[in-house]
Amino acid sequence: MSETNANPAAVQPRLWTPEGFREDRWVHAESLDALAEAGADTGVILPATAFAALDEAARRSAAGRLGVLLAPGEPVDLVLPFLGELPLIALLFPVFSDGRSYSKAELLRRRFYSGTLRAVGDVLIDQIPHMLRTGFTELEVKNPTALARLEAGRAGGLPVHYQPAAKPAATAGGYAWRRRPAA
Repeated sequence: MSETNANPAAVQPRLWTPEGFREDRWVHAESLDALAEAGADTGVILPATAFAALDEAARRSAAGRLGVLLAPGEPVDLVLPFLGELPLIALLFPVFSDGRSYSKAELLRRRFYSGTLRAVGDVLIDQIPHMLRTGFTELEVKNPTALARLEAGRAGGLPVHYQPAAKPAATAGGYAWRRRPAA
């Protein structure tokens, strides 16, 4: 089966950072009960609704091992009071055409969230450069084409950009000609 015809749902996600693939020390779970089942070095990523339902004592007892998953329709405001406590915030890309999580990543970085920002869901190779520019630090990748290209060291990207981002351009003049002031 070719890499473009493989079923992405059948592929286990792999964790990728700009430094390459690495072991994932986080698991997705529906409740905090999964923390007891996870190893001491493993954290748990809860959906926003489960995270919001936790009382303060439960959040405190899981400090450093508790992350939250925000879907595109869920407000960033839900996690704002906890930015200093959350080591990981995962933002969901349910389909390629839903880019609301890019905006959330930029908002979180602008509000000084310095923890791990993870993209999950439909992470395709064409999206990766923009994900990095908007502040993501790691990606859960299961698309076979994206996996193959990342394994080959080909993250892709264009040297010029039309839009500003949370991460500044690597060199001066990184924006396309329309964004540069006239000489």
